[in-house]
Amino acid sequence: MILLTWALIERLLANGRLNDVDHVPVVKLFNPLGAATWLATELDADGDTLFGLADLGFGSPELGSFSLSEMASVRLPLGLGIERDLYFEGTFPISVYAAAARSAGRIVLDEELLRAAAEQIRESG
Repeated sequence: MILLTWALIERLLANGRLNDVDHVPVVKLFNPLGAATWLATELDADGDTLFGLADLGFGSPELGSFSLSEMASVRLPLGLGIERDLYFEGTFPISVYAAAARSAGRIVLDEELLRAAAEQIRESG
């Protein structure tokens, strides 16, 4: 599977050119045989360095950078690799996903939990 279409690359690059913006995730990548999940918001001009929320399945998701080429090179059993969720649409800024993930110990996509995290951020900010 091609991890990123040209349209996704263009959106991620555009986000990467904007500094100090709390972007909505553009793409969700995942390990189909494990718990690892990544929500990417930006792509650096090098075309390889993604930024977003990474959850490797150890209970401590964090914001950071990860390599597109490394993810594309992962070979899993049964001939599988890292995949893109074709139906994912980010609905909140990455800070909300990160806050909800810190509380849950994993990336959360549940609207109710994300709304609660957004409300907490609003109240504390």
